[in-house]
Amino acid sequence: WQAEDGTWQLWSCIRKTKYPGRTRIFYRWEGSRLTDSDWTPMGITFKGDGTIGETVGGMQAPYVIKVDNQYRMYYGDYRHICLALSDDGKHFEKKLLAHEMSGLFGEGPTAMARDPMLIQVGPLWYCYYSAHPEEGHGVWVRTTTDLEHFSQSRRVMTGGQAGDNWFNFECPHVVHYKGYFYLFHTQNYAPGRQQTSVYRSADPYYFGINDDSNFVCHLPIAAPEIIIHEDRFYLAALTPQLDGIRITRLEWQEEKP
Repeated sequence: WQAEDGTWQLWSCIRKTKYPGRTRIFYRWEGSRLTDSDWTPMGITFKGDGTIGETVGGMQAPYVIKVDNQYRMYYGDYRHICLALSDDGKHFEKKLLAHEMSGLFGEGPTAMARDPMLIQVGPLWYCYYSAHPEEGHGVWVRTTTDLEHFSQSRRVMTGGQAGDNWFNFECPHVVHYKGYFYLFHTQNYAPGRQQTSVYRSADPYYFGINDDSNFVCHLPIAAPEIIIHEDRFYLAALTPQLDGIRITRLEWQEEKP
């Protein structure tokens, strides 16, 4: 995302660190332009804080939107989806609820609600995320109008060609384009086997429950995120060896008859 001063910001979950607990932290980079290479490393930002209900070392997949001159970061803490706020897009403060805890919502203590992203269509915001509660794994959605109070969850994707394991529905990302909703979600991160499935649906609440009728294609990437800048689409994803982030232009091509 682009900060208030025009610089580009990248926060990423780093796994297998020496930090206690789940070992996951957020690290930040900064670039002058979206397409620059070798962004400047800026250091560790967030770590899981057990005193506010977060899982120690449980930081997962931040996503930032800017609304009414305020930056809003939604992220996972290995159990809940949480929120942090910023005025400049660089320095974020975790938002605590009335009970002084950070979790906005979750799907239960072992369901690991994670990887949130949000899009707005009309007055309604859709928050898509991954979770694997007892009633079933997959991609879920909740809606909101004020970005802090969310509806009950609905499962929008599970099963089909993507597989039937909890880890087959990682990093969901939805784009609303020309009347359709496009869901990208990752099945495999492994070097040489990275795979993300893409689905297209006219219904933001349904991409496929054991149903591949909305399936479009596979992409040989993991953890994609679509960025729209100056009316152009870009796609960011993990590098093949999982040691960085890469970015490229994205073009939409009409389906040939």
